Amino acid sequence: MSRAALFDVDGTLADTNHLHVTAWWEALRQAGHSVPMHAIHRAVGLPGEDLLDHVLGEGRDRTEDGRLSAAHDTLYATYFDRLPALDSASELLRVLARKGWTVLLVTSAKDNELRALRRSIDADDAISDTATADDVEDGKPAPEPVEQALELARVPPERAVFVGDTVWDMKAATAAGVTCVGMLCGGIPRHDLEEAGAAAVYRDPAELLQQLDESPFSSVTA
Repeated sequence: MSRAALFDVDGTLADTNHLHVTAWWEALRQAGHSVPMHAIHRAVGLPGEDLLDHVLGEGRDRTEDGRLSAAHDTLYATYFDRLPALDSASELLRVLARKGWTVLLVTSAKDNELRALRRSIDADDAISDTATADDVEDGKPAPEPVEQALELARVPPERAVFVGDTVWDMKAATAAGVTCVGMLCGGIPRHDLEEAGAAAVYRDPAELLQQLDESPFSSVTA
């Protein structure tokens, strides 16, 4: 019977969260907003409009959202040729694929950004499909992106495991009825990930790979 391994990308497979923080901080600074970096970090993983809601408030002037997002995208794109994959990220995806898992990415990244991330991870041979925020009405922490991935994989929630690094990832997977695994490499504390629904938490892809046979992946049999 099919099994699906669902992975967030930024902060989970690629060490990019703090690059997003820097790009958003500079975009906001250029527009006259003073937002501490730690507040931006807590919002990384949300779609752009929701991130701006989180750091500026829902009562803000939304007419500048497009300009802020464009500035972030331009600044972040300067890193596209050197986005760093996390240790053992590609190997983890390939091992799961060899074990019969259908591997899918679940991300808020836009098309050109996702292409750069996939080049960095360098595991396209193991990745079956991608569910993005553009495919659904509501992004994480709503369950729709995870549910879209389940539809693409053609598996029920109990036949899937989701791996992510943010509270938004954990909430989205939990709401979709999928067992979720947290990663500390995105910079969010273990307690926060567990409180949001993580069944297990690992340092990074390398540690999950080392402990794969004792992880929540082991509870979904072939």
